[in-house]
Amino acid sequence: MATKIMTMGEILVEIMAQDVGQSFRQPGVLLGPYASGAPAIFIDQVAKMGVPAGVIGCVGEDDFGHLNAQRLAADGVDVSSIHFLPDATTGSAFVTYRHDGNRDFVFNITNSASARLTLAHVTPEALADCAHFHVMGSSLFSASIVEAMKQAVDVVKRQGGSVSFDPNIRKEMLGSSAMRDALRYFLTRADVFLPSGPELTMLVDAETEAQAIDELLDLGVQAVVIKRGAQGASYADRQQRLDVAPLAVTELDPTGAGDCFGGAFVACRFMGMSAGEALAHANAAGAMAVTRRGPMEGTHSLAQLREVLVQAQAGGAQ
Repeated sequence: MATKIMTMGEILVEIMAQDVGQSFRQPGVLLGPYASGAPAIFIDQVAKMGVPAGVIGCVGEDDFGHLNAQRLAADGVDVSSIHFLPDATTGSAFVTYRHDGNRDFVFNITNSASARLTLAHVTPEALADCAHFHVMGSSLFSASIVEAMKQAVDVVKRQGGSVSFDPNIRKEMLGSSAMRDALRYFLTRADVFLPSGPELTMLVDAETEAQAIDELLDLGVQAVVIKRGAQGASYADRQQRLDVAPLAVTELDPTGAGDCFGGAFVACRFMGMSAGEALAHANAAGAMAVTRRGPMEGTHSLAQLREVLVQAQAGGAQ
């Protein structure tokens, strides 16, 4: 019986500038390396919740690759389908924060080991225990990875499993018809759709939020979960619409917050929680993620998230 949540895609390290406003055009102090990659952060959060979890991906046979595998394994992720490539380098992301809160990145992903992920890595053995598969739009940066991801989704669907899809894309990526077609493919096969704010209307014809939700549900999506960052989050299906208020936290590093939100929501539903309970825990996971420096350093256990919610409720009752 399939019992595992799985994902697939980029696994990389993040190295960040120490100071706000620091430029990469001159020498400066850097912090890291931190384990990272949107699918990796998502699945780490799932595992931290106590749910069986696994990931398919490629890293270099280097210290960065081993750092990621060791971190994921320590948090409970099955890393047996992470492939170490001796002739490739683990992906990386260098990030610096502007004074206005925005970030600038220097990525090495398309030329890294992550880009070597192919259909050959999507084996029946790798997905044999997968009951739920998560697609991250940021991973769909090459035709070979799109094909591999389609294969994984189709295998899990044939096994009777479910699929969640986080578009996690920049608007300019939609200029490619091939990318738009790929995103639509996964959208029409998703049971749970997890857009962030403006992403809600990127892949549909509707212009308003309410119309977009109706269009998505008509496409076959069972639940739409909207990540609103500092404005909280929302949930919609055919029966109900739920909203949750943001939690008051001090932001240190927003990278990975949406991935933690998604991992917590999917894990909670997988454990049998109601949509409202899952939304509350996911909201807490996203909020707590921004309080830690480092994209994967903000993942939290179920017990920790419950404590956050208890404290928030107690504070609201005063």
